[in-house]
Amino acid sequence: MRKAAMFTMLIGLMMIVLAGCSGGKDDSKLIIGIDDKFAPMGFRDENNKLTGFDIDYAKAAGEQMGKQVEFQPIDWSAKESELNSGRIDLIWNGYTITDERKEKVLFTKPYLKNSQVIVIPATSSLSKLADLAGKTVGLQTLSSAADALDANPIKSKLKPVSEYPDNVLALTDLKTGRLDAVVIDEVVAKYYMSKEQGTYKLLDESLAPEEYGIGVKKGNEELLTQLQSALDELHKNGKAAEISKKWFGEDKVLN
Repeated sequence: MRKAAMFTMLIGLMMIVLAGCSGGKDDSKLIIGIDDKFAPMGFRDENNKLTGFDIDYAKAAGEQMGKQVEFQPIDWSAKESELNSGRIDLIWNGYTITDERKEKVLFTKPYLKNSQVIVIPATSSLSKLADLAGKTVGLQTLSSAADALDANPIKSKLKPVSEYPDNVLALTDLKTGRLDAVVIDEVVAKYYMSKEQGTYKLLDESLAPEEYGIGVKKGNEELLTQLQSALDELHKNGKAAEISKKWFGEDKVLN
């Protein structure tokens, strides 16, 4: 009887372990990694509620896919690691498509155009890229702003570049005079310029144009296909245009 009881107990334990392993992630839920300080794409409002274009767009896509959407603020410098570890299902928050990133993740088709611009104080006498020589420039660490600046010859003429965990901190240091300029996404720059009129302006020249896409873990072509089909449908039924007009005043979503 003792052996039988022990055998039964071992079988029970194995079933519990297997049940835990087979449970996996909830297929009805999409966990989306975001930078929650990236207005107007994804950020917190005055009530600490997540809002923004990408937040609304992701919710609409989730509804189209029949999935619940959960947003997970992450360290943006570790976004690909978060995706590949399985802690998030998607990177979706003004995520620029680059050749380097294509080696790490799968991308949807581009859904929004952007460019990297240089924000300076409204009182600054700077007007073009060449004027940045010898100046202190800030940007978000491991961002496409860093990539765009690295690719421009002006980089070698700058003082050491100051890197920040998010754009808000960089703009704060610009406002207080610790920086001469900030390299930042155009959509973000224009949002803050509209909110703090008379505080910032842009250099006449910008850096590389770029496009936003949504990152999916390599090997998960099924999720990529489902997501792209949902985005295509949102474009066809006008929902994507509706969300764009809410945040940008016009339909900027790419076909």
